[in-house]
Parts: sequence; structure tokens; C-alpha cells
Amino acid sequence: MERDRIVQFTSSYLDVDSFTDQCVNGLQVAGAEDVSKIVSGVSISSRLIQAAISRQAQMILVHHGFFRGDIPDPLSLTGVMRERLALILRHNINVVGYHLPLDAHPEIGNNALACKRLELTDIEPVDVGFVGSLRHPESLKSFVKRVEELYERDVQVFAFGPDKVKRVAVVSGGSSPYWPQALKAGADTFICGDMRESVVRAIEEAGLNVINAGHYDTEKLGIIALSELLAESLGIDVEFVDIPNPV
Repeated sequence: MERDRIVQFTSSYLDVDSFTDQCVNGLQVAGAEDVSKIVSGVSISSRLIQAAISRQAQMILVHHGFFRGDIPDPLSLTGVMRERLALILRHNINVVGYHLPLDAHPEIGNNALACKRLELTDIEPVDVGFVGSLRHPESLKSFVKRVEELYERDVQVFAFGPDKVKRVAVVSGGSSPYWPQALKAGADTFICGDMRESVVRAIEEAGLNVINAGHYDTEKLGIIALSELLAESLGIDVEFVDIPNPV
């Protein structure tokens, strides 16, 4: 299949023109024009590139690709970035990345899927995430267990809010500074993908429960769903490769 057809379909589906981002959403590194195999993953890395090479893939599809600032000087290409790009170019592999559009998408985005699988209702957008209500109030302990089942990992809990969870905001990735938006949206509990020291005392004083479920794991849902969408819609072989990251 033509590379450009895949990119055009995906970029249109994710409505990339609606976002201002820290990276190019779409084709980041051009490789082979014909694609028969795609390897997908959360983040670009040498391990993911090697996985693509071993599977004879012509495209790598990621949530975290190459961001502005990865290369400190626009005329300097050294170290890790140089080695990654050398591997990619040597094997003529395309790199396609979707960042904020894959967080915010209302159907296959990281946050919409989390809300759906946690059975939230009355869902509304909060930045690139969403907020919704539980059908019935649930103990924080019980809700945390369901979050751990969703992300298949232990989570870090800051139990500074009510014992009963009623309304939950979900913003994946490096999102703990977005707690004021979650609070303003009426959330008593906020699921994020990191926790920064400067946030801890603030959420305690605000009386908000925060569940840190990890940057990597909160952003697996979208790229897996996008992989399945491309396989079904375009009939192309897409394989998600999980390279676990504890943070």
C-alpha cells in the first residue's frame, strides 16, 4: 500500500490540522513508498526500530516520535538521535507519529478509551482529556483496583479527596499539572500519567484524589486502537510491539 495513502487516511481520521503540537503529526521520517507491514509502539527507541527491522516492516507508527528539542542544535545530529536515525535511514523505514491528536480523539484516543472502559457517563472534554461521572458512587479503593486492571499495573494513589468517587477526569501522559482543569470540571478524582513534586501539596490542599498510572501505560490504549483501526480499514498488517516502561 502507498505510504502517503496510509498517512493521509490516519491524519484525516485524527484531525491533525486542529492541533498545535511540539512535533510533526504525520510523516516524520520518509522511507519506502510502498508499505506492507507496520510496527507500532508507544515511543520511538532503538529497541522498537530493531523490532521493525526484524519484522521487515516499512513503517513505524508511534505516539511519541521525534519532538522539537530532541536535537539541541538544528545543525547538530549526535548521540542517541544520530544512532536512531542512522538505523531508520539505513533500512528505509518510515516513521509516522501522532501525539496530541491521539490523546484527544473522542473515539480511539488514550483518554476517551479509558473513560469508556471505566464506564464513565456524561463525558466532556478537559484539555486533551475527558471528564465523566460514575453511574453510582464507588469507594476509592474499589475504583483504584479497576484502574489497575485497566492499565495492567500498580498505580500511585494520592488520596486527598473524598472516600467515594463520583466524577473522574482522565488526562494521559505528563499531565499532573493539569489538575486545576480537572478540579474546575468538577472531578473529585484525577487519573494522570505522572506526578511532579510541585503538584503534591497543591492537590492535598485542593482536596483532590490523584491516581498516577504512568506515562507509558496511560498512552498504550490509543496506539493499540489506532493499529487495529488501520488493519481493519486498510487491510494492512499492523503489529503493536510492547516495550514496557515503568514510568
